[in-house]
Amino acid sequence: MLATERITELEQNNAQLVTEVRQLKQQLDWFKRQLFGEKSEKRLEIDPAIQSTLFAGLGLTLPPEKEAPKETITYERRKKNHDHSIHDSGLRFSEDVPKQIIVLTDAEMESLPEGEREIIGEKVSYRLAQRMASYVILEYRRRVYKRLSDLQIVTTAAADNVLEKTVSDVSLLAAMLIDKFSYHLPLYRQHQRLQQAGIQLSRSTLIHWAARAIDLLGPIVEAQYRHLLQGGVLAMDETPIKAGRQKKGKMRQAYLWPMYGEADEIVFKYAPSRAHHHVQEWLKGYQGTLLSDGYDAYAGPIAKITRPSPTPSAGATAGASSNNPKTANPVPRHWT
Repeated sequence: MLATERITELEQNNAQLVTEVRQLKQQLDWFKRQLFGEKSEKRLEIDPAIQSTLFAGLGLTLPPEKEAPKETITYERRKKNHDHSIHDSGLRFSEDVPKQIIVLTDAEMESLPEGEREIIGEKVSYRLAQRMASYVILEYRRRVYKRLSDLQIVTTAAADNVLEKTVSDVSLLAAMLIDKFSYHLPLYRQHQRLQQAGIQLSRSTLIHWAARAIDLLGPIVEAQYRHLLQGGVLAMDETPIKAGRQKKGKMRQAYLWPMYGEADEIVFKYAPSRAHHHVQEWLKGYQGTLLSDGYDAYAGPIAKITRPSPTPSAGATAGASSNNPKTANPVPRHWT
């Protein structure tokens, strides 16, 4: 008996819960319509045959709706450019991109005599292709002359080269540095590419060429660094890098110090540590505004920099370390 009563009670509770769930689902659907449903204050036009209006029982007719005024809008838009730089296919390229023209002919039409066919036009389409990076051997042949008047032998002088006494052309050096530093292609992979092209060179030779080519860029970097120090605003920071092997299986810790000037110039200074004297040496003679974080390497040595007018202005401030809770947020340091 007790089991039967228990079952009846559970069935009643289940029916009550089902009713509550149904009501809650209806409420949820209503809220969804309120939040995400279409909302409009526009009056719906209902067919009087389906539903009469309140004015119909009073014998009144609704006035005709006034037609909304219309205005004519004119505008100009840029005509699509279908020249050789932008094409209907979506392929865009400038006139400097090498282009190979491939003429396709119909075999059946070409078999006809020229008197029975006529070319009336062409349809042009484009495809983007890629050629394997190629190398070429420049063979210089210097003429050797014999002057008959005095029987003297004259040999044409050799062509000038960026790296004397090497077999590397300037085009190879430029491409090698661009591939390494702009496209992050290591020298050992460039060496593999040379071998696949049938050219036998040692990897150490490539490393030697790259080092000598980098040395040639030194005066440019120095001139850019000097011009950067002449600006009024300079941003500076440091970032750790792994440079050189400290011992077997471990790289040496070093730092790059990027310096960004107001003329969009960037110079990277290298230092084996974060010692303060590096900043003091690099910023010697600078008289502008330095933007940096609150690292002590900027705050300490800056005070020791000799200047024609060592007295700072009233607005001169020193940046606070972001790691020190007793100081404020980092701010620029000024010289005037």
